[in-house]
Amino acid sequence: MAGAALEVAGLVKRYGAHTALDQVSVTASAGEFFTLLGPSGCGKTTLLRCVAGFARLDGGQIVCGGARLDTLPAHARDIGMVFQNYAIFPHLTVAENIAYGLRARRVAQPELARRVGEALELVQMADLAERMPAQLSGGQQQRVALARALVVRPRLLLMDEPLSNLDARLRVTMRGEIRRIQRELGITTLYVTHDQEEALAVSDRIAVMERGRVEQVGTPWEVYAAPRTAFVAQFVGLSNALSGVIVARDGRRVTVEAGGLRVEGDTELPGPRVLAVFRPEAVLLDEGGRALAGEGRLVSAEFLGAILRCRIRTDAGALIVADVHKPAGRAARPEGQAVRFAVASEDVRFFPAEGTS
Repeated sequence: MAGAALEVAGLVKRYGAHTALDQVSVTASAGEFFTLLGPSGCGKTTLLRCVAGFARLDGGQIVCGGARLDTLPAHARDIGMVFQNYAIFPHLTVAENIAYGLRARRVAQPELARRVGEALELVQMADLAERMPAQLSGGQQQRVALARALVVRPRLLLMDEPLSNLDARLRVTMRGEIRRIQRELGITTLYVTHDQEEALAVSDRIAVMERGRVEQVGTPWEVYAAPRTAFVAQFVGLSNALSGVIVARDGRRVTVEAGGLRVEGDTELPGPRVLAVFRPEAVLLDEGGRALAGEGRLVSAEFLGAILRCRIRTDAGALIVADVHKPAGRAARPEGQAVRFAVASEDVRFFPAEGTS
């Protein structure tokens, strides 16, 4: 099974006066795991439905493998789809569910049996072929839905929030399985989720969407460590975001006062007002040798196993989140304790403050 390149160019979709997709353009390479990430209502599922043929376009085009896709009806697009609720037929066995698409294509019985067997092996469910859906766990039902989508050997696999109905532990297991199968088959995959951790874990590249537009496309590392917009910086992962003013400048180097803190970094923004954003892991508590960013009092400290998440209230009222990695017993601090902290300049990113250009 080989994937095909997907190109979405200038896509527009309206529902009455509401523009769900506003000139959206993204490209997924052949065999790429490409994720659409964003909050509810951002347009990611609408984009997926347009690619699947379940929604008509109001502008733009979709090309797959070098040929127009948007001019074809849904059943002729050679696409495998995994829905949020799995959409498994309750009256059919596991094997019969998987074979459904092959029967619709009138695949001969010997070939059908062979391909169903291969699909069952792929999702590690060969011993459950005769089970009914009601006898399966959520994770097993999801595997059936995945096998049914893949058995027809589509050139493109679409997945719409496939893990949202599973518990936290099973989501982690199943996202690894989905990634394993996708890599094994080399199938181009368009995956929709609102879960940032899920997107970072499985994707080759991510398109972060907001209000019907693409804010940024990049690798998981790029959208996390080098966000291009304030929205991406605050949506992907946990961030400290403080409105501030540039009080000193030396070329690209600036000093910003924000929320009672004094942070430094590089930017070409003219200012004077900016939004300073930095990750909790960039906040260093009582770190000697670093320029002091600020002081405050500990509001809370949550022990999360690998990290101790501290929330600090500055004298100016700003709330700062700091993650202490590999916390030892000495890392525990009483609430209300005075805390000094620093932020490395290379870990601070600046964006235009709201209302500025």
